[in-house]
Amino acid sequence: MKEFNLPDQAPSIASVTDRVRPVAIGAPVTAVHFLGDKAVFIGAEETATLVAAGGETSTVVLHGGAILCSSSDGKRIVSGGDDGKVVALDANGAVSVVATDAKRRWIDNVALHPDGAVAWSAGKTAYVRGAKGEDKFFEVPSTVGGLAFAPKGMRLAIAHYNGVTLWFPNMAANAEFLEWAGSHLGVIFSPDNRFLVTAMHEPALHGWRLADARHMRMSGYPGRVRSLSWGIGGKALATSGADSVIMWPFASKDGPMGKEPAMLAPLKAKVTMVACHPKQEILAAGYSDGTVLMVRLGDGAEILVRRNGSPPVLALAWNAKGTMLAFADEDGAAGLLTL
Repeated sequence: MKEFNLPDQAPSIASVTDRVRPVAIGAPVTAVHFLGDKAVFIGAEETATLVAAGGETSTVVLHGGAILCSSSDGKRIVSGGDDGKVVALDANGAVSVVATDAKRRWIDNVALHPDGAVAWSAGKTAYVRGAKGEDKFFEVPSTVGGLAFAPKGMRLAIAHYNGVTLWFPNMAANAEFLEWAGSHLGVIFSPDNRFLVTAMHEPALHGWRLADARHMRMSGYPGRVRSLSWGIGGKALATSGADSVIMWPFASKDGPMGKEPAMLAPLKAKVTMVACHPKQEILAAGYSDGTVLMVRLGDGAEILVRRNGSPPVLALAWNAKGTMLAFADEDGAAGLLTL
């Protein structure tokens, strides 16, 4: 693999740790999203904590049990729980129930479409509620592992065992099936709508070029890949799963096929979360030892956001303007950096 010459984390590394506003959630956190400039930390159980730019916090109840998944479009957050409910949260802290599973099954995955449509899954069934409020569903051969809307058009990718089903809820045509043996536990479209990538149960990614369904194997990870983030323009895909941030190139028509990934910000700890900046060639990375770094993609320069010595970072996100970065570890010790 190609490597940049990067400095090890050391006292001489540039640091903004003194500019981070600490946030004590007081309970495990599984994700963080921004609604405008308000950071919303999703708890593992029942609640979400909203943190304003000035530091004011408030807590809202989302579910009557474990929160299993969440997704955001910047205007609202939709979550699924083991109470069988799909719930929406807006920036004012208002909570509304989108749907309740008739059998009270766990809601394992959620996704949001730019036009307001919501997708969720329970067991083998994927559901879509369109912007006009109509519900449609599609059953796949095995438990749904991940959901993602295409950036263009009304198309939903449903990851499951042995591949991905591409479903068009507004069309009567048969769904398209992209096959690859194994368990697919997450799925993501490239921003330009040319590629589809899944995270496997094994330590690997798999991808397809959508124009011709050509396969793309991305392997060599020491651990499972649990976090994926596209760089601006979809030119590269940042991933966790190793002791460096692995960046796969997607700028050419063949994507990463026949190319080696770049490896950024190596530490003696595993990368647990990645979040590419929405407007600049910068990314943030969280590690298994609690470290958070910002990394410049062009030359690999690093800035320390949070020092090591705490549980793994499990939540990491930028606001849409790229002026704020939020993070949290699995115990709920969180921080907010304003740039």
